[in-house]
Amino acid sequence: MHRFFTNEIQPNTAVVRGDDVKHIAKVLRLRAGDVVQLCDGNGRECNAVIRSISPDAVTFDTEPWREATSEPLAKITLFQCLPKAGKMETIIQKCVELGACSFVPVQSERCVVVLKPPYEGRIERWQRVSEEAAKQSRRGVIPKVQLPVALDKLDFTEFDTVLAAYENEQTVSLKTALRERCGKAIAIVVGPEGGFSEAEVKTLVQKGARSVSLGTRILRTETAGMAMTAQILYEVEP
Repeated sequence: MHRFFTNEIQPNTAVVRGDDVKHIAKVLRLRAGDVVQLCDGNGRECNAVIRSISPDAVTFDTEPWREATSEPLAKITLFQCLPKAGKMETIIQKCVELGACSFVPVQSERCVVVLKPPYEGRIERWQRVSEEAAKQSRRGVIPKVQLPVALDKLDFTEFDTVLAAYENEQTVSLKTALRERCGKAIAIVVGPEGGFSEAEVKTLVQKGARSVSLGTRILRTETAGMAMTAQILYEVEP
């Protein structure tokens, strides 16, 4: 069943606008009476019947709303140090599919890319990638891409568990860290192509992060966040 997000919701009815109107009418060729699934982007979904289609809006008659079943119990935020051009889109897309709930671009010492304000255009692009991935994977929320932040300004106070992937970690594996302590609000921190400096790892640890190894093989920055997300959800989900 086709799935669309909307925040224009009234009792027993909802409206979809924007690019999805063309997709519904011209690409999918849906008509009045066809049934789709709507999601409010905040974890609720419902089946809905198309009532009418106009050039700028599709109006639906909605069935009772229910909690989305596709959202993981653990809420994972990926703090991703800025990779080279094009990689961030892939990271966001795949981690949304896997179950990450939000993203924070991070400027660190060895980042090749340096983001300078205004950030709006880049963030809007990444947010569209998140929304498309959420639709495709039938998520109940659209994971939010937040504004970039410098590594030394990171704040982890809202998280139960903070895990920083570090290739020189020799003692604590991701599996060990998860089995020793893992709450529901989890932050994962991934470095850029050049990895973290020792000073940055010390800074992260001072802020409450735990340095963890992802194994004997060195993963690319665009792979590490996906691998951590998948392993964490495998470990903590029922």
